[in-house]
Amino acid sequence: MLCWGNASFGQLGLGGIDEEIVLEPRKSDFFINKKVRDVGCGLRHTVFVLDDGTVYTCGCNDLGQLGHEKSRKKPEQVAALDAQNIVAVSCGEAHTLALNDKGQVYAWGLDSDGQLGLLGSEECIRVPRNIKSLSDIQIVQVACGYYHSLALSKASEVFCWGQNKYGQLGLGLDCKKQASPQLIKSLLGIPFMQVAAGGAHSFVLTLSGAIFGWGRNKFGQLGLNDENDRYVPNLLKSLRSQKIVYICCGEDHTAALTKEGGVFTFGAGGYGQLGHNSTSHEINPRKVFELMGSIVTQIACGRQHTSAFVPSSGRIYSFGLGGNGQLGTGSTSNRKSPFTVKGNWFSYNGQCPPDTGGIQVKKAAGYRSTEVERQRIFSSQNSRWPWEAQRSQGKKYKDCEEYFCVKRIFSGGDQSFSHYSSPQNCGPPDDFRCSDPSKQIWTVNEALVQKWLSYPSGRFPVEIANEIDGTFSSSGCLNGSFLAISNDDHYRTGTRFSGVDMNAARLLFHKLIQPDHPQISQQVAASLEKNLIPKLTSSLPDVEALRFYLTLPECPLMSDSNNFTTIAIPFGTALVNLEKAPLKVLENWWSILEPPLFLKIVELFKEVVVHLLKLYKIGIPPSERRIFNSFLHTALKVLEILHRCKK
Repeated sequence: MLCWGNASFGQLGLGGIDEEIVLEPRKSDFFINKKVRDVGCGLRHTVFVLDDGTVYTCGCNDLGQLGHEKSRKKPEQVAALDAQNIVAVSCGEAHTLALNDKGQVYAWGLDSDGQLGLLGSEECIRVPRNIKSLSDIQIVQVACGYYHSLALSKASEVFCWGQNKYGQLGLGLDCKKQASPQLIKSLLGIPFMQVAAGGAHSFVLTLSGAIFGWGRNKFGQLGLNDENDRYVPNLLKSLRSQKIVYICCGEDHTAALTKEGGVFTFGAGGYGQLGHNSTSHEINPRKVFELMGSIVTQIACGRQHTSAFVPSSGRIYSFGLGGNGQLGTGSTSNRKSPFTVKGNWFSYNGQCPPDTGGIQVKKAAGYRSTEVERQRIFSSQNSRWPWEAQRSQGKKYKDCEEYFCVKRIFSGGDQSFSHYSSPQNCGPPDDFRCSDPSKQIWTVNEALVQKWLSYPSGRFPVEIANEIDGTFSSSGCLNGSFLAISNDDHYRTGTRFSGVDMNAARLLFHKLIQPDHPQISQQVAASLEKNLIPKLTSSLPDVEALRFYLTLPECPLMSDSNNFTTIAIPFGTALVNLEKAPLKVLENWWSILEPPLFLKIVELFKEVVVHLLKLYKIGIPPSERRIFNSFLHTALKVLEILHRCKK
């Protein structure tokens, strides 16, 4: 691990060093031969998660933010989490959240505004505690603002708690603070990829690159073309077409990464943290021009600085406030444009060690490269790393330990970190453009369907039943399923394009629902009937929340006459009750469907009508005629809408 920036409280984990600030990346002896899974940076403390799930903390501990008794300048293990396999952490100004592999959340530190979600009366909690109100919900991501917290569940639900002074909880103007996690109901139905939090602002990112933000907006950090705070989630329309895949926040600024490796920044720019060669604030997202031409795969925001990693050169770039050495440039100067972090960086070129093409050394600013270039030529002739070639001649290559292959960058507060490996052992660096399945919501896909079908009929374990139930009880999960991944078409989702691969929906539904696996069919039917359809509302937060109205008719359960009154007709009722705007979008999507796909839903509701008329012919008891008439009215109304959209 390399670390740089503010060390005044020991938050870099370097031990009792003399300096209060570290101006350029320095190796931490503590992490030798250790692999790091995640790093969380608070204002004056840092939390490290190792690959074995253990947690270490260092820095200031005046408010219990380290999870153990004393302040530490070297990382100290949090003993209270010994029994947990922690997979992710996030830090606020003085509080910490940790997520374990079972989706449970632990919290400790300052609780002045309820940011721990523990419903306690204590000002601070010094030993990690489980947030019990989330214990029945499988959480996959957590994010901390200064005094508020966010969590994303497997079912694509977003929870918030803590301070709401600027609307950062997204629960409306009347809510002052929340001491227990609250579901943000206005976001239900949207398939989410990520949650992120700044000082007092919040974001969620959808699977198709749409961004919703809320909270403090004094500097334009929500990117909404004004400086007004928002108390409920607002769509950032200007970035919808940019294929955003990752978002991170500083105290009052925001950075977003695109699928193509571009970076947009907005918000406070007073220290140059937006990278636009100015100190102006930006109320609209603006592309970082000086990073264009390079493919960026990782970004990270500190309090008032920003970092970006370019794998082709192996370099880390930083910009913004530099007064505490957090830019790693060797000085305390602020930088208004991306500037190389000091270090002898290696790029990962897909082979390690490289072949006869020789070594790829990228020179950091000010690095004297004559010796390295000689070794590069020597290496290309000998098909070896230069130090191997030197050793074979009985010589010692004194600088071989000074090259770094970046694995992942982290920033927060006024500190920065880079997890790295030596060139001999380097593997591919993390790429934020590729999502980690373990941190994502459930979606119906080939891998998940194969997993469910791999269990003998009637014998799958409780956790699989819960997975199926969770997926088919959540409109958000179904709306994130069957996306048009080829050519990134789903990023075009809008009023004229659904972003759905209808053929994939048909094939996967037919693969999943089959006579050989009746238990799966029964579970899916029960989830749709009891959980999904009864919760549907007439107004929807976004076009991405409409997709399952297109895909669900492809499910064979819908066409089974045994399910007409329990699934198909209630589904039709929800469809008919949609407000004018979402219904118009759905009609647009239907109007451009291929005829066989469009006819599928037409045939479904024609069959429903025929089924109801047969029942009428047999005879309907007077007590049931009213509900029968409403069923028939719903089915005919759906057919009327379908007819209208194909005129």
